[in-house]
Amino acid sequence: MKEYLARDFVVTLPAADYIARFRDADRIAGYCRTCPNYGQSWGCPPFDFDAEEYIGGYATALLVATRITPAAPGLPLTAARRLILPERERLESRLLDMESRWGGRAFAYVGSCLHCPEGSCTRPEGKPCRHPDRVRPSLEACGFDIGRTTSELFGIELRWGSRGQMPEYLTLVCGFFHNATDVQWNG
Repeated sequence: MKEYLARDFVVTLPAADYIARFRDADRIAGYCRTCPNYGQSWGCPPFDFDAEEYIGGYATALLVATRITPAAPGLPLTAARRLILPERERLESRLLDMESRWGGRAFAYVGSCLHCPEGSCTRPEGKPCRHPDRVRPSLEACGFDIGRTTSELFGIELRWGSRGQMPEYLTLVCGFFHNATDVQWNG
């Protein structure tokens, strides 16, 4: 029996609408600055690119919220990474495939990078990223409010663990900004 059930929810809307309604760059940047990953991973801010330019110029935003529901309730919070990792790998692989196929920009999941062993990112040493062809920033890192995104666009409220236990479900959010026609999510 699988340890969890994962389900993707997809919303497509004009990129300009998503940016206008859900981007609060100054407030979200404040949260980023308090995170221990700030400046420690090539997937996290501060960036060497202008976020306004990075997200601009795209007609459509395809957003994906993946809800991961553990098969057994009450798992320890330490098990979250084990459940999240295969879904992150699946999502990020699909996003990079979409970039390759249709152009555009992929936005991965917030947190540590998948492509170097934990604690081995070259950024703290001031060295270039080993995998710039695969590392993508998250929507949060570019100033988007993910709590509002999940509740207003997907009807999913973010849940947090308590007393050392995972919540009833975990939610990953990623996206793909593009100018192509007929882009489909086939996660």
